[in-house]
Amino acid sequence: MNAENFQTSRCITLNILRYNPQDKASEPRLQSYALEAADGMTLFIALNELREHQDPTLQFDFVCRAGICGSCAMMVNGRPRLACRTLIADLPDESTLTPLPFFALIGDLSVNTGKWMRGMSERLQTWLHAKEAEPDLERIEERMAPETAEAIYELDRCIECGCCVAACGTAQMRPDFVGAVGFGKIARFRIDPRDTRDDDDYFELIGDDAGVFGCMSLLACHDMCPKALPLKTQIAFLRRKMALVA
Repeated sequence: MNAENFQTSRCITLNILRYNPQDKASEPRLQSYALEAADGMTLFIALNELREHQDPTLQFDFVCRAGICGSCAMMVNGRPRLACRTLIADLPDESTLTPLPFFALIGDLSVNTGKWMRGMSERLQTWLHAKEAEPDLERIEERMAPETAEAIYELDRCIECGCCVAACGTAQMRPDFVGAVGFGKIARFRIDPRDTRDDDDYFELIGDDAGVFGCMSLLACHDMCPKALPLKTQIAFLRRKMALVA
């Protein structure tokens, strides 16, 4: 066999925060697991190996395994990442996994991002405010400019994984801060020609310290976004627009 094609495994250690808030006897602790990691293994696969062969009580979330659903977001050595997109080869021999901060803990690495995301969406009214209360479904809509459609699609790629919120210093200090995910949604509808709202309406939603003026411009949200969304550009744009309205 060609030595260059020979694939080897390496032994890694994962220190995982274990805690069940529903169990009064449970106390937060780090539990260490050792396993053989083959070439090409992701952190998601490693966690499934642990749950299947070593500890069936280990709690973490996943759905798509392809970086689309955002369910497997967690802190990996202090940085928010998607487990399904994190290669073991890119990690040191020993790593620490903890749940995303800010969100309600379900157990171990599992957090409830959905409750916060829904509350944020309802607060910012992140749905299309159409010009007609009862749209005519048989009417053909006006053709949208390709560059506008592309800009909307770019912001629609957000998977609501919570990585940007978990990385945000302001969010850790202000529970009411809407975060970069909220700004992205506002920016998406602001450029949609089908939406009837104007800058005054958006100012009512994000023109305060819980919105764009609360951002400290550390931009960890931009650095940690697994979908590489243009968050810093959108935050700067919205801040300028809201300053003009104010």
